Amino acid sequence: MSAPLLVLDRVRKVYTSGRVVRRPTFTLDADLSLNEPGIVGVVGPNGAGKTTLFEMMTGSNAPTSGRVLVGGTDIHAVKYRERDRLAIHYHQSYQVRRFRKRVPSVLLAPSPTATPLVHLFDEPQFNLQDGYIGFMLDFFRKLAGEGRLVILCMHPTASWHLDILAEIAGRFLFVAGGGVTPVADFRSLVAEPRFRLYLGPEMTQAADTIGHGAA
Repeated sequence: MSAPLLVLDRVRKVYTSGRVVRRPTFTLDADLSLNEPGIVGVVGPNGAGKTTLFEMMTGSNAPTSGRVLVGGTDIHAVKYRERDRLAIHYHQSYQVRRFRKRVPSVLLAPSPTATPLVHLFDEPQFNLQDGYIGFMLDFFRKLAGEGRLVILCMHPTASWHLDILAEIAGRFLFVAGGGVTPVADFRSLVAEPRFRLYLGPEMTQAADTIGHGAA
């Protein structure tokens, strides 16, 4: 039996501040397993930790505790330049954050895979020109069909963003309140009170309409 594509094993990230006494300013906890290929939507308020979550999944930001396993391999134990052979993070601004390398790369293991098992898209910019959105959705489906796990983070500000999430994602992760909550489907996501509060009245009404159509 093959290993799950992505496991966050009691992962915790804590940011602190203070020169003498270090006090926590932000904490994110995640304990979950995504076993099979598919497309997962990630949503949550600004500042909730979605990008931090992506960075831990792809090995550019070390968790304070816990492990991130991609295909059974601890990505933070893999050579820095080879981590994107396990999981790759596509950021909307195409910027890559740099973190202090605590362990020399020579002491780390090579990646067991040549191409990524997990593809993370962090708020991609969907061009509204004819055919572009369809092209992107087909690309996500193609990756999933090839046995990859696609994780798509979106910040819905228009009803068509919700349409995309309802159409493309089979399951969801809701990031809020210092935690990551797995959600089975779009209708369950829309029923989540914290998600409705995050969307606001107008967008919640649009989500309800789309959710009923997705039944």
